[in-house]
Amino acid sequence: MDQKEMIERLKNNPRAVQSLLNSPDGQALMRMLQGHDGGQSLDQAASRAAGGNTAQMTQMLKNVMSTPGGAQLIKRIAQSLQK
Repeated sequence: MDQKEMIERLKNNPRAVQSLLNSPDGQALMRMLQGHDGGQSLDQAASRAAGGNTAQMTQMLKNVMSTPGGAQLIKRIAQSLQK
């Protein structure tokens, strides 16, 4: 599952989003996305994504995936969404 497919699945399934956010992997992802600015960048990216501009959110996810731990985390999340 690629990044676009994962985002589409989450967009179309609010229960999957809630389940993800409550999972240990989802919480770890949120911590990684919140970064060093207390989540301001994440809030801004989420607002832009809600308006149709996903570039900032995409870049944040690419940054997470560029680390070995982040890549493993995203892989586990993608696998859980396929179930």
